[in-house]
Amino acid sequence: MSNVNMEATNILPILKKKLAFLSGGKDRRSGLILTIPLSSDQTSMEELSATLDYLLSIPSEKCKARGFTVIVDGRKSQWNIVKTVVLMLQNVIPAEVSLVCVVKPDEFWDKKVTHFCFWKEKDRLGFEVILVSANKLTRYIEPCQLTDDFGGSLDYDHSDWLNKRLVFEKFTKESTSLLDELSIINEGDKSSSVDKDKYAEWLFIPLSAGHELLSELQQRRFNGSEGGGGGQGGPAWCPMEEELLAQPQVMKLLDSLREQYTRYQELCRQRNKRTQLDEIHAKVMQVVTWLQGPGSELLKTQQAIGDSMRAAQALQQKHEEIESQHSEWFAVYVELNQQIAALLSTGEEEEVAELKALQQQLSDVCYRQAAQLESRQNVLQAAQGFHSTTQELSQQLDGLLGMLCADVAPADGASIQQNLKLLEEKLQTVEAGLASVRQKGALVLEQMCSQPSWSLEETESPPGDPQDNVQQIQSVMEEMQLRKQRCEDMVDVRRLKMLQMVQLFKCEEDALQAVEWLGELLDALLKTHVRLGDDSQETRTMLDKHRKFVDVAQSTYDYGRQLLQATVVLCQSLRCTTRSSGDTLPRLNRVWKQFSVSAEERQQRLELALNFHTAAERVRSLHLTCQAESLDEVDSSGKTLLDRLTTPIIFPDGSEQYFGSPSDTAAAAEGVRERLLLVEERRLQLQEASLHNDEEEEEEEVLNGQEARLDVIGEELSEKEEQEEEEEEAGQQDEDLERTTQDC
Repeated sequence: MSNVNMEATNILPILKKKLAFLSGGKDRRSGLILTIPLSSDQTSMEELSATLDYLLSIPSEKCKARGFTVIVDGRKSQWNIVKTVVLMLQNVIPAEVSLVCVVKPDEFWDKKVTHFCFWKEKDRLGFEVILVSANKLTRYIEPCQLTDDFGGSLDYDHSDWLNKRLVFEKFTKESTSLLDELSIINEGDKSSSVDKDKYAEWLFIPLSAGHELLSELQQRRFNGSEGGGGGQGGPAWCPMEEELLAQPQVMKLLDSLREQYTRYQELCRQRNKRTQLDEIHAKVMQVVTWLQGPGSELLKTQQAIGDSMRAAQALQQKHEEIESQHSEWFAVYVELNQQIAALLSTGEEEEVAELKALQQQLSDVCYRQAAQLESRQNVLQAAQGFHSTTQELSQQLDGLLGMLCADVAPADGASIQQNLKLLEEKLQTVEAGLASVRQKGALVLEQMCSQPSWSLEETESPPGDPQDNVQQIQSVMEEMQLRKQRCEDMVDVRRLKMLQMVQLFKCEEDALQAVEWLGELLDALLKTHVRLGDDSQETRTMLDKHRKFVDVAQSTYDYGRQLLQATVVLCQSLRCTTRSSGDTLPRLNRVWKQFSVSAEERQQRLELALNFHTAAERVRSLHLTCQAESLDEVDSSGKTLLDRLTTPIIFPDGSEQYFGSPSDTAAAAEGVRERLLLVEERRLQLQEASLHNDEEEEEEEVLNGQEARLDVIGEELSEKEEQEEEEEEAGQQDEDLERTTQDC
């Protein structure tokens, strides 16, 4: 009576009404419990029959053989409906029903009628029908096998059960269909091509659903929970695992799917192997043909290196475009190489030989073309470096030439030194730039010479003669060398001129310094060279020092004259008409004349002092009879010296100048006067000694004459002292006047 092909989706609205259900509970004979909950509404017998047909199609034949216990819940229905349902069971499942338990309501139907009817129909029905209240139902069925509607502890969710049945049936249907299709393909023509990815996508859905369903079944949430038949209060049974066989069916289908798909994959691999080899061969020949044809022609047309940085950059851009085109084919080569490597590990002997030959041919062509590209790239990079360095050197030479063509009009020697240093730095930069150009040029030539040659099968030589590029590089380097040499020659001339200007400024500066030194010597001579010495030895020493002092001044003057003469010569050499010695030469001559006059006067005074001290010292050493004339000589030289000390120096311009201060002059004069007094005392001693041999009269006359002479000398000395004091006061007034004039 059951329909094994019935699907839940066909009667889904009826199943949702829960007209009957298998809760998963079992009776004491391990038979399944079928529950028919009748409601107060009119129940459609057709829908109930369809529900029962579907439910009875789920258990296995073995499970059905143990019989069903049917619980007809008539607590909310009428007796005639209950009776109709019980009679309908005879037509739907007569052999499978072992016991029918009719749950009676609290307000029981007519007991006599109902009992008599079921007892009367017992033989005809083929199963026992009992009337029982809900609380007495446990006499026939364990509470753990009853749902909570009958006071039992068995959990049952009809919606969850229905959803899982839909999933199970969908998985079973899709898996069976896929298995049939895979079986047909696996047993079909092995030479025909198949879409492996298509069936892989189709297989993913039932496999995923099957694993999810199996996981739920293993967790015992499908139509029941874990357990085995037991006594009162024991764990619930698991009908889907042991009775309904859902889990074994799912596992069997999953295993079948995997097995068929594995066979299918092997079939695909065998069917596609030859096709893959043909495709690889076609792609390899496509890559080889392009690289040896259009690719090589593109490279052959690009042999120039450009004559400037901009031209080299344009060639580099063109080469990058060629590289971009080659990169696409090289990417294909990499992909093909990977595919061939993968096939080599699994291919047969004849396939391996064919694949290795293709791989070798492809690698040879690609590596040769890549070497040509890399060589061309190296040449272009070297050419760009060469042109860039050449351009930079050209700019440096232009800057140096501009500096050399500009007029040199520095203000002093320091600025000339700075300009000369800058010129030398620029020249060194140019030399370094030329060395870099030579190095970069040699690199370009080396790269061009190391370019790999084209295949010997190609009879035509590539357009563009590399010798032209070599001549171009060499001509540029020669041109840069000539320009650098011309600038070097101009730098030599400019360097000489600037060194002469430095020397000119140095001569002028040193000449001014010589004037200052000579002025300092003159000032020292006039202010500090005043003493005349206390004796002949000291005076002679001072005279020697004075001569050396004059020699120093003479050397300073001669040095200044030489510097000024060199200045004139340098101005003539530099054609510098605007520069001359100016007032330096007149100043030098003026100071020198003043120094010469002062030095001459100083020397004369020292010589007079030397004669005076020498005569005075000789008087002491002579015999008394020989000292008269010597005393007169000492007296005469002393007076002359005193007169000279009070005489000013008259310079060529008419100005006057004294040695030292008036006090210094007075101190020197006082020393001379003291020496004269000693001489006079000596004279008196001589006269006294001569009086002893004369007569007394003569002695008196002589004494009187001497006394008178001493009086005269004393008066003269007094007058001279007064005159010196007056001169000192006049000199002090002159100094005050001069100081006031200077302050003004």
